[in-house]
Amino acid sequence: MIIVYHKANKVLKVSRNQGDLSFLSDTIAAVLVDLAQSYPNDWLIWCTIELESFLNLNQFKNIFHHHKIMASFTSTTQNYIPNAIGYVEESPFIKINKKVKYPSWLMSSEVGGIHASVLNIMGSKIKPEANFDYFLNSVAKLGMLAGLFCYSEPELVSNNTQELKKNYQANNYFLFRFVKQHYKKRWLLLLFFNLLLFEKRFPLLPLCYSLFFKSRKKTHFNLDTISVQSSLKTIDKKTIDVIIPTIGRKEYLYDVLQDLAGQTHLPEKVIIVEQNPIEDSVSELDYLQNEKWPFFIKHIFTHQAGACHARNLAMEQVENEWVFLNDDDNRFDRNLIEKVFAKITRYGAEAITTSYLKPDEIQQYKTIHQSGIFGSGNSFVKSECLKSVSFDKALEFGYGEDTDFGLQLRNQGFDIVYFPDLKITHLKAPMGGFRIPVKKQWEAEVVQPKPSPTILYVLRKHYTMQQLKSYKLVLFLKLLKHESFKDYLKFYKSFRQKWDRSVYWANQLG
Repeated sequence: MIIVYHKANKVLKVSRNQGDLSFLSDTIAAVLVDLAQSYPNDWLIWCTIELESFLNLNQFKNIFHHHKIMASFTSTTQNYIPNAIGYVEESPFIKINKKVKYPSWLMSSEVGGIHASVLNIMGSKIKPEANFDYFLNSVAKLGMLAGLFCYSEPELVSNNTQELKKNYQANNYFLFRFVKQHYKKRWLLLLFFNLLLFEKRFPLLPLCYSLFFKSRKKTHFNLDTISVQSSLKTIDKKTIDVIIPTIGRKEYLYDVLQDLAGQTHLPEKVIIVEQNPIEDSVSELDYLQNEKWPFFIKHIFTHQAGACHARNLAMEQVENEWVFLNDDDNRFDRNLIEKVFAKITRYGAEAITTSYLKPDEIQQYKTIHQSGIFGSGNSFVKSECLKSVSFDKALEFGYGEDTDFGLQLRNQGFDIVYFPDLKITHLKAPMGGFRIPVKKQWEAEVVQPKPSPTILYVLRKHYTMQQLKSYKLVLFLKLLKHESFKDYLKFYKSFRQKWDRSVYWANQLG
């Protein structure tokens, strides 16, 4: 492990194995790149000199448990990249819970680390900036897309550290430059208009300044050459329960159970929550008792329909170390669970999601990476991660319950990793014949809310103010392009009314 101590964007000393190393440059990024070439098997740690005595070195083995991890932490309330990045970033990675390990490309120069093997690949294509914070955020933003695991990690420093009294946030020139180099071109204009509309700023010079910089978005980094073998032990008993909510899909559910019964690594228990909202109805799943199954089946029958309610009921019955959140119209190979445990062991993961395509879909994402989504029908989660989370019943029969659940997990400190070579086919079977149409609370409204109140509810619950405002502007522009010029004023008035009704009903859901 090599530690680079710095202050005011200049290197002060470099330590390795309790001895000091010489360095040719006082630019932090350049020193790290040079060290990576000289010591390709070492971890490279950076630390501002004020935090030297607070480095939590005894936790570093758990933090950097495989070579494709980059982590940092800032004790300040603001990140180097300002909150205005929410105007162009739609992901869950920028609203950081700094009390837990949280997946994010937002990096800090205060304290952090990266393996030399990663920097040797990426440092050769990203110019070592004099501005160290800009360099770190660029590496993380591009690296995350290539499969680098990036975190805000409070365990890097001991709990008795004080917030550093300094302002090191990027100004508008660096912000616009960052957007130009890491996002599609249209986001530059959207950033400009968001700042103009919502903050009454007119950053024309920063916008023009950014045009002189070359985009880094298409720069290719092959991090697959870096071997991954986590030192964390996230599997002990290797036991797993399976959760399946079902309603009116008897034949499809039978195929799912057959796929589970044929697994090379069998589940201990399958928890089936069967819903039938028709009064006095009884279970139609006769094969649960009529056939023998190589696992225990816990069958719950309820007249209360709703996937959120059903999954919450099922989670209360979980007893084993891991949970497979499954669906009643899935199909998968016989070695799925075996392969899942192999991936979990290799990456030290606590929550993973798989490829989840319909039979005729073509797979687009082929890199193992930190996922911005979560699938309640194709994910595997360690049981202890579920103790403080549940499916929000406010989203029953609406949209966004998967997104909300994934964000709850992240805010508890559990990352979600996507594995493209773990495949579950989603048949998207027709809805069960006895489903009763659900009438939304707002269906009788003269002015129908837009967007859906459940979507707005999730956005308001989990996203930043800037992300929400940008969502509103983008939605407005998408709808506006379908209107004729003479109807623009009428459309604007109608859009505001629909948005206001969505806000009203989102508040009612909460």
